[in-house]
Amino acid sequence: MDDREQRGLVIAATKPIRQRGVNWYVPSATGNGTYKVEPEPDRTIGEWLCECPDFQLRAKPCKHVHAVTFTLQRETVTVTDDAVVTETETTSVRLTYGQDWTNYNKAQCAEGDLFGPMLKDLCGTIAQPEQKGPGRPRMPLSDMAYNCVGRVYAGLSARRFDSEVREAHEDGMTDSDAHYNTTLKYLRDPKMTPILIGLVGLSAAPLAEVESSFAADSTGFTTSRFERWYDHKWGKERSRHEWVKLHAMCGTKTNVVTSVQLSDGHANDTRFLPALVADTAERFTLEKVTADKAYSSKNNMQVVEDAGATPYIPFKGGWPTLQLEMMPELHPETSVFYRMKHMFIYQREMFLQHYHCRSNVETTFSMIKRKFGDSLRSKSEVGQYNEILCKVIAHNICVLVACMFEMGLEMPSFAN
Repeated sequence: MDDREQRGLVIAATKPIRQRGVNWYVPSATGNGTYKVEPEPDRTIGEWLCECPDFQLRAKPCKHVHAVTFTLQRETVTVTDDAVVTETETTSVRLTYGQDWTNYNKAQCAEGDLFGPMLKDLCGTIAQPEQKGPGRPRMPLSDMAYNCVGRVYAGLSARRFDSEVREAHEDGMTDSDAHYNTTLKYLRDPKMTPILIGLVGLSAAPLAEVESSFAADSTGFTTSRFERWYDHKWGKERSRHEWVKLHAMCGTKTNVVTSVQLSDGHANDTRFLPALVADTAERFTLEKVTADKAYSSKNNMQVVEDAGATPYIPFKGGWPTLQLEMMPELHPETSVFYRMKHMFIYQREMFLQHYHCRSNVETTFSMIKRKFGDSLRSKSEVGQYNEILCKVIAHNICVLVACMFEMGLEMPSFAN
């Protein structure tokens, strides 16, 4: 496989290639527009015509022609319980996964009944600090965490969730019948943030025997606050929603979130990976970590390897092939940066097969937002951070319920 074929393989794996009529439209590798690949009736796929400058200059297959070739040559793969792979003559890539609808339906029907007891058990691990001095007795932190997460799961405002709070107290899920303003007060309390972050990791721990491959990325949640500025170019005032970033590591098999970090909407992603890896490594055995090229750095790759995993993180465009020989600091060949760069260049297909697992983190974010919303009710920054953490905790409990029915996971006990 020559250099253009390798680049075509990358485009086919990472870019949306569209067919319109008989022509194919391939995005530029640099992100500037698309190029049309025209089929020739008397020629094979690899000899089709492309309008890109490289093809016009060489009159030989360019990376865009190779990208279409790889797309057409791929087979339809159906993954079933028996791992049966079926090949068909198709012009598109369709990867379908078998669904155990019986157990899936059971999990969905039982989720509401199991969510409360599992959340109670999880929040029961929160230690209540000793109150010193006079004053009103403070509310149990376990009850406040239960109410905050339960409200997010129900998708209700604090006032409309008040009846659910009273019902939970009557059923023995909580020790107090807290006023809705009290719940909101604790949701805005900075002391709740580390507690909720701890619950995220603890809620994922029962899947430690299942997950060994992980993916990292970030996603944004919109707020009710706006940024406003005067646009001098167009002579008018503009505004846009402020947003908050969730940086997360998730298991690629169950989509459980194993560790989280929070930031403002404009924070750089790459600096959060070491903390995500370290937090996940406390409860899981890491074998593989995937992330997009925003996380590509020698430090991040070394952090992943130090945790016992292999980093499948693509390299940015400023690292040409010749730099492997030109940069002595990349040697010796035992350097993880050197080894992964070598695989990225010379074993691209193998690299991309592992890198494909990164798409699971996008699935995880989609699951959270579709079920619990992609916007935040809280107006304070701390409240917004804690509300996101509640969404993640609720998601993890739902994942555990699904695993109980679909994978035979026993009812987890977080107190042990």
